Amino acid sequence: MAITPRSTRSATRSSPRSIKSAKSASSKPSTPLKKVTTAKTSGKKAPTARTSPYFQKTSKQVKGKGKRTKRQAEEDGSEDDGDRADSPTGMTETPSSSDAEDSEDDFNLESDDAEEPEEEIESDVDSDFLDEEDVPVKKKSRPSNGSGKVPTSSSKGKGKAKRVEIDGYEDEEEEEDMEVELEEGQEIAGRIYPAPKTGQVPPGQISQNTLNFLKNLQIPERNDRDWFRSHEPAFRQAENEWKAFVTQVQMKFQEGDHEVPILPPKDVIHRIYRDVRFSSDKTPYKKSFSLSTSRGGRKGIWAGYHLSISPNDKSILACGTWQPGKNELASIRHRFLTDPELFREVISAPEFVEHFGPPKPHPKGKRQNVFGHDDALKVAPKGVDKSHKDIDLLKLRSIAVIHHFSDNEVLKKDFQDQVGELVRVMAPFVHLLNDFISVPAGDNDDDDEDENGNEDDD
Repeated sequence: MAITPRSTRSATRSSPRSIKSAKSASSKPSTPLKKVTTAKTSGKKAPTARTSPYFQKTSKQVKGKGKRTKRQAEEDGSEDDGDRADSPTGMTETPSSSDAEDSEDDFNLESDDAEEPEEEIESDVDSDFLDEEDVPVKKKSRPSNGSGKVPTSSSKGKGKAKRVEIDGYEDEEEEEDMEVELEEGQEIAGRIYPAPKTGQVPPGQISQNTLNFLKNLQIPERNDRDWFRSHEPAFRQAENEWKAFVTQVQMKFQEGDHEVPILPPKDVIHRIYRDVRFSSDKTPYKKSFSLSTSRGGRKGIWAGYHLSISPNDKSILACGTWQPGKNELASIRHRFLTDPELFREVISAPEFVEHFGPPKPHPKGKRQNVFGHDDALKVAPKGVDKSHKDIDLLKLRSIAVIHHFSDNEVLKKDFQDQVGELVRVMAPFVHLLNDFISVPAGDNDDDDEDENGNEDDD
């Protein structure tokens, strides 16, 4: 008895071309394989057969929308695709409605004519099956999580403002678009620009580099912490230059006013950081370098001097007392009431008038001599007649004068000498104010009463 049908059936099962005609192959075990293929091309429908456990894995390959592609039909040797796909043979699984639409095998790279469903392409950027050259991709800034090129920029969340050209800072906008190679795990925290390497001056002078740095702080888009941090080397260079200037200019102050002491620069210089706690202007940095000094140093109740270096011809040297306290102001007004001629004599000195103007209010309310300050009273002080002959002095809230310097004067080698000469002219005015402050109002009257009382007792 021959046992050849077992080997024949085994060969028939292993061939994917004979899936739909397994019934014919099992009924004719001695028939060659090519005849089975010829029988499949006869256009007859395959008889229904029970599902074979040997073809369950193979049957998953035909999941989809219930239709086979042209290439699959040619491989199976079938010309009537619609009839065979719609009629179950028992060797294939009939796809459910959910499998037909959500199957992951719907997208077949081997099919040339199959229709690709639109829902499979969710993004035109993240899909791995798209041609990057044919699909327009929107450029988006992404954090670097690997190797790649990342454009650098010093401004965050701000549009490009009008370009401002300042010496030494012209190429910053071009460097913002420069690409930098990053390694995996690296990211750009910010760019640090080096300090200027040219334009240095000897100690005791102010350079154009310092004015250029302060010019940048006058631009609102650059007066922020990001820009300041990226230009800290330039700030440190300008700060050291300012400290060297202050060290030497204090000697000029003392030559003009012997009451002013020479102190370490840190004791007279103002910090560049603004106090924005109670201000509506949240600009973090001042737009100038400045110092204040007096007979008691930078702080105190005494009248003194204030020097500020600011670009665009905004540098000033001021002296006097700015908005003094209640007691100090009362003492000064008392002296205006009792002996105003002494004060008018000082502010009417020829050299004083030459630098600060005539000793009377300006017809248009502009600043002139000690008059024209914004904080001056609009009406007479309490207890003073509005028709008082010295009402112009009694309305003063700040008693100070200001002299302006141009940028060219600041950059000159003899700028310290100009400051020292002005301090000499200002010194009598400052000394008189300190005399007014040092003697509280009413002390002289009390002394007179004591003297009269003693005389009566005698």
